[in-house]
Amino acid sequence: MQASKAALAACLAWAVAGWWLRAPVAFVAPWMAVVLVESTVYRSLAHGLQQLAAIAVGTMVATAVALALGGTMVSMVVVLPVVLLLAQWRRLGSQGIYAATGALFVLTDGRVTLATSGARIAEAVFGAVVGIAVNALVRPPVYLRDTRAALKDAADEAQQILSAVAQALADGQWDGQTARGWHERALRLGRLVDQGRSAIGWSRESMRGNHRGLGTGGIPPPGQGYDDALAMLDQVAVHIAGVTRTVLEIALHDDEAVRTGPQITGPYADFLRHTARAVGLYGQTRFAQNGTDQAAERALREAVDELRGSLDELHRQLPGTVRDDPDALATHGALVVQARRLADQLVQD
Repeated sequence: MQASKAALAACLAWAVAGWWLRAPVAFVAPWMAVVLVESTVYRSLAHGLQQLAAIAVGTMVATAVALALGGTMVSMVVVLPVVLLLAQWRRLGSQGIYAATGALFVLTDGRVTLATSGARIAEAVFGAVVGIAVNALVRPPVYLRDTRAALKDAADEAQQILSAVAQALADGQWDGQTARGWHERALRLGRLVDQGRSAIGWSRESMRGNHRGLGTGGIPPPGQGYDDALAMLDQVAVHIAGVTRTVLEIALHDDEAVRTGPQITGPYADFLRHTARAVGLYGQTRFAQNGTDQAAERALREAVDELRGSLDELHRQLPGTVRDDPDALATHGALVVQARRLADQLVQD
């Protein structure tokens, strides 16, 4: 859709500037129109203003120097260092390079005049207006579906990792290679959460200046609920990485006294299973396509209550399973600490 809109904007700009008005530098208009059909309306407008400022600066500097010095090569040696330095100005942002582009258009044209340079700036303004207008009026892009999907993917992956660890611990079938795989998935989970954070930013930016989000029946931007969900998933990802790292260290340890027995792995697996269910229900209720229902909310509250109960059971089991061994106490204590942090985050939400 964006590609089609960019082509439409270029054709409209050329039809007016090149075909109808026969402007002296008409190619600038469709060029500006194409580059300003950006991923969001806000970005088109912001970058359009920066780009026009950069082009105007580069064009005026190059015109003044070329008229004063006469030779193209000499003018280029003088102008390009100056405009490339101006391109680093913070207010021009990523569009500063267009100062050098505007200067090169002037210096390589072969006919440097005030009229031509003025026409070039005017064509740039016209092309920018066309590009921004097309992007704003013809189905402006919205990214809300990507936001929901990104956060739901992160919640689903967290549930699957916790379920896999819980099942293996309960069955007693886990080794260093398996635990390493869990930890690698947990580290990738953090990147999924980052994608959700990026998607929220894109969604909100896409609604700025977007008529599809205005009026009755408009598309609402991501609300505070998305921020809360992102914060929760961010912390869950950190704690899952901690859990899997602890399990990996236990699996790779040579001392049998440090390895956990069924007295601790059983309750711990039960805790992780309840945690996985709570995270899964959280994803279903927060990121459902058609909103949440009372039954799903009740199921989530029940899952959180079960999670509290499994954590209490884990605390009761620990003293009787730890021998008079500092290493074993440290290992089992690390598991409980990670469990407590994970539970606190879910219960708090």
